[in-house]
Amino acid sequence: MELRDRNFQDEFVFQASRSSGPGGQNVNKVSSKVELRFNITVSAFLSEDEKVILCSKLVNKINKMGELVLIAQTDRSQLKNKEKVIEKFYLLLEKALTPQKKRFRTKPTRASVERRLESKRVQSIIKASRKDIDL
Repeated sequence: MELRDRNFQDEFVFQASRSSGPGGQNVNKVSSKVELRFNITVSAFLSEDEKVILCSKLVNKINKMGELVLIAQTDRSQLKNKEKVIEKFYLLLEKALTPQKKRFRTKPTRASVERRLESKRVQSIIKASRKDIDL
């Protein structure tokens, strides 16, 4: 089942506040900053395995109450910021829940070993030529 097919929106808690930074009167009047809170530990749409993975991978974005907290404040519109924070949520979950490919060790090629050894010989000759010659 695709992440975007699950209806997480029932479990989102949105909070709007005034954005920080420059912007003149608009910033002082309009609450365009959107904060999304999603409680991972009590979510009905995540399996127990997914909850464990998310809690371990997103530990810096989760508060002590088990809530994933995301913020969007780049646009002047609250609606656009809400859409951006939802998109950010799905991208973050997809990235965290995608299993990492196992890396297979490979041997260096014979040619690469030869190039490395040749460059070491050349460097050795260059350094040896810098030494003082005893007479």
